[in-house]
Amino acid sequence: MSTETDTKVHAEVRENFGKGFARRLRAAGKIPAVIYGHGTDPLHVALPGHQMALLIRRANVVLELDVNGKEQLTLVKDVQKDPVHQIIEHIDLLVVRKGEKVQVDVPITVSGEPAPGTIAAQDANTVLLEVEATHIPERIELDVEGLEEGTHITAADLTLPKGASLAVDPETLIIAISVPSSTLAAEDEIAAADAEVAAEQAEESEGAKEAESE
Repeated sequence: MSTETDTKVHAEVRENFGKGFARRLRAAGKIPAVIYGHGTDPLHVALPGHQMALLIRRANVVLELDVNGKEQLTLVKDVQKDPVHQIIEHIDLLVVRKGEKVQVDVPITVSGEPAPGTIAAQDANTVLLEVEATHIPERIELDVEGLEEGTHITAADLTLPKGASLAVDPETLIIAISVPSSTLAAEDEIAAADAEVAAEQAEESEGAKEAESE
């Protein structure tokens, strides 16, 4: 039984193309795909639909394809889906080699709660890394527990796995800790109300002093 961790996939080479043939493939539970890269001619294949639907839940998954009895490592570079029904329509696969480095966008997962009264605004959901094709991390973890207002976390602050390096400006903003504008507005209203009450009290006090002196 194929699972989300079983990256060995049987690929059937296909000779027919066009939207009609692609529809018939999908109706048969298969997904049209193209393999390209490393100077090779594009190779059009059909992949098992259910297995691929499980595998692409992970970002940047590397597949061990069986193409006519020959193993071929490929990286899932693009997945086209029907915008309404979210059915997988086509997959682009990039040929990779063991030990080769590739650039991929890796998801950033945020955990923890910043200081009370603040929020963690995530400016980037992924970070571009250069990493070995066979050692691509599923995610980069980022803990914001207890961080104070005004804290900025950039790409340079991320803890990267061994062998990975940034392929993006280190100053790229990832997270900014701030106080919600609604909270600031409420505080301003309270401060204004307090000032108004203080002014009224001062005016009443001044009036009372004048009345006593008369």
